[in-house]
Amino acid sequence: MGKRADGIRGQSETGDPLLLTPGPLTTSAAVKAVMLHDWGSRDAAFLKINREVMDRLPEIVQGVGSHVTVPMQGSGTFAVEAMLTTFVPPDGKVLLLVNGAYGQRTKRICEIARRAFHVHETDEDTPPDLHRLAGTLQADLAITHVFLVHCETTSGILNPVAEVAALASKHGRGFLLDSMSAFGALPLDVRHVPVDAIAASSNKCIEGIPGLGFVIAREAALAKTKGNATSLALDLHDQWQNFAKTGQYRFTPPIHVIVSFHQALMEFFAEGGQPGRGARYRDNAEILSVGMQALGFMPLLPAKLQAPIIHTFHMPKHPNFVFQTFYDALKDRGYVIYPGKLTVADSFRIGCIGRINGDHMRGFLETTADVLNHMGVANLRAEIRSWP
Repeated sequence: MGKRADGIRGQSETGDPLLLTPGPLTTSAAVKAVMLHDWGSRDAAFLKINREVMDRLPEIVQGVGSHVTVPMQGSGTFAVEAMLTTFVPPDGKVLLLVNGAYGQRTKRICEIARRAFHVHETDEDTPPDLHRLAGTLQADLAITHVFLVHCETTSGILNPVAEVAALASKHGRGFLLDSMSAFGALPLDVRHVPVDAIAASSNKCIEGIPGLGFVIAREAALAKTKGNATSLALDLHDQWQNFAKTGQYRFTPPIHVIVSFHQALMEFFAEGGQPGRGARYRDNAEILSVGMQALGFMPLLPAKLQAPIIHTFHMPKHPNFVFQTFYDALKDRGYVIYPGKLTVADSFRIGCIGRINGDHMRGFLETTADVLNHMGVANLRAEIRSWP
């Protein structure tokens, strides 16, 4: 739990504030420590580490033998853009399922890349309409691919990945998944969920640091993408082929990020892989949800739509509640949360992922209660009736 100094304080194992965000995240001391050394980008020791990362990532989605890892220098958006612009051909068209800011971003990617697209949009607290989706796929034969965000961290909503994948497969379309905030935490089995490519990054549920995106691609589908890319740097096919030929990156890799990610990946498997990591996050999420509601905060999403990644809460209407004051007081005591990003409601967000556990979440709730008391919002629970 947090320690007491001038009040209740949160603290990671290296003494840093706890990042209750959707990423970057609180990381282990060992993940940080391995970055204190240097490696040559073409040295055998580094290439061995990088190869282990690439080989082990498909294990997380049961994709060994069918899927390959293609790393992409940069943030998660680099990997998403590389996936879209490599897999969707110049004469293709992608159906974008949008219910948050990260889905919205893909519209801009497609506009800049001059890729045809159709948007199926729902509110941030609403999953895609599967009946409408099926109708669109039947009516628009130009659509070649369907794109979905696994867990849209704008709200924390869990989207229906298996159902959308099944519809795409039934209608003969490729399926592209942005699993940025869910990969490694939520179960995904590509033996039963047909997916051509999954984009994720180093600084989410594997608990590494920012700087490396990657796409886990079905090798048979990736082999058909030669010549599609709109960018030299973001060409997944070319990156994949260069690894096959040389075992090396085409351009300078983020070496310290990769070595740190390798350490994080070993810790991930030591925890029990996806089942173990997911269980800790579910425990964090349950403690957070129950505790925040006990304090009087109202969640945006019903439990059936809530992923154990990040929770969104309505902004209280209490006259003494000022979010910036609340945020600053929590940060001063060692907890960093996120402002909201919704159009459907004034809100804020609290993450459940990273190197945090149930005791950290209980410490956060204790701190939150203390902060509310200092703000003069001790009767917040009574305000529930006035919330939307």
